[in-house]
Amino acid sequence: MIRKYVDGDIDAVMQIWLNTNIQTHSFISSDYWQSNFDTVKEMIPLAKIYVYEDDCTKQIVGFIGMNDNYIEGIFVKKAVQSKGIGKQLLNHAKEGKSTLRLSVYQKNKKAIQFYLREEFVIQSENTDNNTDEKEFVMVWNR
Repeated sequence: MIRKYVDGDIDAVMQIWLNTNIQTHSFISSDYWQSNFDTVKEMIPLAKIYVYEDDCTKQIVGFIGMNDNYIEGIFVKKAVQSKGIGKQLLNHAKEGKSTLRLSVYQKNKKAIQFYLREEFVIQSENTDNNTDEKEFVMVWNR
C-alpha cells in the first residue's frame, strides 16, 4: 500500500535511506552517507514523501521523495527490490504530472536501466559537486 508520509515514519524512512544508499552506491564512501544523515533527516519533512507499506507486516519497505516535478530518490529495502515496489512508487509519482526529472549516478547501472524502462530519457550529464561522481539528468514526459 502506498500512503503519504507521516512524522512517525521518520526512523523507518531514514534507515532505508541510509542502508540503500550505502548498498547501492558502493563507489561512494559510506562515511559520506552517514555524515549527511542528520541533514537529510531534517529535510525529509520538507519534501513530499510517499511510503510503501507492506500489507501483511505493516512495515515500511520503500519510499519516494518528491520536490514538485523532481524525484529526489526512490528507495526500496534490498530484501524486496525487483518486486515492483519501485515501479509502483514511480507510477504513483507520475499521477497528475506531465513531466518528471531526476538525477542518477552513472555508475548506478541498475537504476539507469529501471528509469529507461519506465520511459525516462537521458537529457544531460553533469558532476555531483558533493561526491565528484558523474550523473545523468533524466526526464519523463507524459
